[in-house]
Amino acid sequence: MENSLQALGFAGVKGVRVGKYLELFLEAETREEAAARLKDMAERLLSNPVIEDYNYSLQEVKL
Repeated sequence: MENSLQALGFAGVKGVRVGKYLELFLEAETREEAAARLKDMAERLLSNPVIEDYNYSLQEVKL
């Protein structure tokens, strides 16, 4: 994509990142449990670890 942008005359492009963003609301007893479950979900379904990296952040939310 970077090369295509440069070919269209957009000089100075040094990096392009395309990704997806997910929000997940999860009930868990502890932050550690939530992180472990989220990691398992990401590796088994939410991402393709062969070709994708993922990261996450946890935030306590009162619903």
